[in-house]
Amino acid sequence: IKKCHWITAQADYAPFFFDNGPYSNNGNMALISLSEDLPIGTQVYILNGTDPEGDLVTFGISFEPGKKEYFKVDPQSGNVTLIRELDREVHISVEKIRIFVTDTNDETPHFGNISFIVDVSEDKPSGSSIFKFNAVDKDTGSGGSVTYSLQNVQASKFAIDRHSGVLRIKRGETLDFEKSRTHFVTVIAKDGGGKYKGKEKVHSSSTTITINVIDVQDTPPLFIGTPYYGYVYEDTFPGSEVFTLTAHDGDRGNPNSINYSIIDGKKFKYIKAFITFFFSFCYKATETGPDGKLGAHCTTTLTIRVVDLNNHPPTFYGENGPQSKFELNMYEHPPEGEILRGLKITVNDSDQGANAKFNLRLVGPGGIFRVVPQTVLNEAQVTIIVENSAAIDYEKYQLLAFKLLAVEIETPERFSSTADIIIHLLDTNDNIPRFSSDYYIARVPENSPGGSNVVSVTAADPDSGLWGEVKYSIYGSGSDLFLIHPSTGIIYTQPWASLDAEVKSKYNFYVKAEDTEGKYSLAEVFVTVLDMNDHCPEFNDNIFEKTMIIGAPVKVEAVDYDAEEPNNVVEYSIMQTDPDNIFDINAATGEIKLKPYIKSLDIVQNITKQKDCKWSVVIQAKDRGSPSFSTTAVVKIDITEETRLRGPMAAFLLQSRDNPLKALGVLAGVICFMVIITVLISTAMFLRNKKSNRITPARRIIKKRPKDQHPRTARTAWFKLRRTSNLSEKFIITDHDQNCENLNSNNNVELPAPPPPCAPVLPPPTKYLVNPNKIELNLPTVSGAVASKTNTQSLYSKNPNISTALVSELKVKLEKKMMDANTYHI
Repeated sequence: IKKCHWITAQADYAPFFFDNGPYSNNGNMALISLSEDLPIGTQVYILNGTDPEGDLVTFGISFEPGKKEYFKVDPQSGNVTLIRELDREVHISVEKIRIFVTDTNDETPHFGNISFIVDVSEDKPSGSSIFKFNAVDKDTGSGGSVTYSLQNVQASKFAIDRHSGVLRIKRGETLDFEKSRTHFVTVIAKDGGGKYKGKEKVHSSSTTITINVIDVQDTPPLFIGTPYYGYVYEDTFPGSEVFTLTAHDGDRGNPNSINYSIIDGKKFKYIKAFITFFFSFCYKATETGPDGKLGAHCTTTLTIRVVDLNNHPPTFYGENGPQSKFELNMYEHPPEGEILRGLKITVNDSDQGANAKFNLRLVGPGGIFRVVPQTVLNEAQVTIIVENSAAIDYEKYQLLAFKLLAVEIETPERFSSTADIIIHLLDTNDNIPRFSSDYYIARVPENSPGGSNVVSVTAADPDSGLWGEVKYSIYGSGSDLFLIHPSTGIIYTQPWASLDAEVKSKYNFYVKAEDTEGKYSLAEVFVTVLDMNDHCPEFNDNIFEKTMIIGAPVKVEAVDYDAEEPNNVVEYSIMQTDPDNIFDINAATGEIKLKPYIKSLDIVQNITKQKDCKWSVVIQAKDRGSPSFSTTAVVKIDITEETRLRGPMAAFLLQSRDNPLKALGVLAGVICFMVIITVLISTAMFLRNKKSNRITPARRIIKKRPKDQHPRTARTAWFKLRRTSNLSEKFIITDHDQNCENLNSNNNVELPAPPPPCAPVLPPPTKYLVNPNKIELNLPTVSGAVASKTNTQSLYSKNPNISTALVSELKVKLEKKMMDANTYHI
């Protein structure tokens, strides 16, 4: 029995049986044993084999001519069935023979079953090699030698070396991206020929290489997807859209708008097997500049054919045939306009005319990619271009999924197909560390030890791996007392740092978060040193002796050198005095007053039972801090009584008792005014007397005084200002009539006559509490004395021509005016 097989496949390698060993029930039927009493129709074996290319395998069996056929084979399943009874006694004998097989030309050149795609710049010089083919024929001799050629070589821009298989651009030919972006070249590999089954046989195979032309920047506009062929059903309604022309400016960076116009249109009819009408139109696309001027243009022809069938949907193809899923790995944020070269997608609709026209679009997250072309006629290479680089972010998506949809445009059936596009994103270091806040505010007590925790800053980098690790540092003029942990972002004080709110309470500096490649961001840190109550109030040196005039307060003052409230707010209180019912103190200002019911020295003396009006008062100055600190001081207060004053001048002098220069200036002005008036009157009287040559008798105004009233002597108030150590001595009443009666009937003791005026004495230097952190303001104290007014006698001696009566009259008027004004000598 001979075994035979037939293989129906278009492959370069023959199918083969599986060798499962002798006595097996399936495989190559090398050795089987059958019983001669097997009934007809029994399945005795299963032939089993495969084809290397995966093509369909069929099985068969043949017998030598003239021999009886005992078995038949199912060509699809390989089942071997007994069709004639077996008889061992008449069984056919088998003879072993050795066969030497010689080579015949039974093999075909093989390209390796791969798709060839090559990118070539359109400015590649003619004659340049762009690819090398290598086809293998397993035969020997001339049957195994391979030569190469191109199909339709006259219409091609390419040529191939027949021996080496190197594909070149033809001499004198150039590539033009604007005219054709893709070239499909069919390469034929043919062996040298040889005998096969007694006849001369030459085998050949072919493959197609796709040449993508890479654009070089130029400016003229161009139509996309030319040549244009439109398809329309014969029953299409008038006004229906048939085709869309698309042109764009060659300068893609700053394109002009395109103006479309029709140049010529004509109609003709062509008949082949059935009547078909062709409509041909010539269109022009013209650039329109921003100023509206027309620029460069290009033309194209649109041919529309009327057909009537549609029975194939668009189909997507990969490198190995029809494919519905395409996957790609790519880094995030590719440049905008970049083509996803890892996707090799072809779309084809094998219908003709309008039935083969369909649109391509991506369904998924919008605005990230765009597909080119958007309109396809019959077949096209699908290109996906990056449109929004920022959206391709690994930190947002690790995987992008799209549907590539092809939908027929104008067919009633609207056939469509889809393919899944899966893009796996790879991370890059495209983020900088970001702080959780633009600034951080911290508060630290001033007594914090070195190494204390101040504040924790945090920054995050969403990148993965080492790119997401953040390192912290600080810098700036205010960062000397601080340090930061480089990994945790915790800011501490330096181990040796000593914070003092009285020296400096505000610090600010910058923190820096940096990744492994040096990308960084900054934030500002504001540190406030909180004031602690670490200073006691301190009294001024000038509070220890005070002179108090009844009705007027004296003031003590203490300073707390803490930096903030309430630590530096001082409250005053009287801790001890004897007797304890004499003084009150204002807790906020430190003003010490007598009790409201004390109106005179008599009351003080009656309460204290002593005539000495000097007291030692223990004053406490206490701050409001927690815990609170206090300081006490002993203030010696000498109580005096001022003469009761009436009128506006008295009120002015009381208001000016703390400002002697102001009082001195006002009094000096009044005296000067009176002297000027006196001189003017005296001069007028002198001129009048001289003119009349007579002497006016002296006149004296004599008023009767009531009998029951004591004689009243006029007092001339001469003002003297002198420096005293006791506030009560600031107001001194001088009178030339030493023996005059006390007209006010009070207990005031007559004071001795004041000493003659003297030059002002400089005050002793003021003592201040020394604090290196406070600015001292040394206010000078000015004291002086106003000389006594010139007496009347001296006025006579200087003006001998003035009559005695006139001077007497003026004197009386002056004395009366001064007495009415209650003028006192300071």
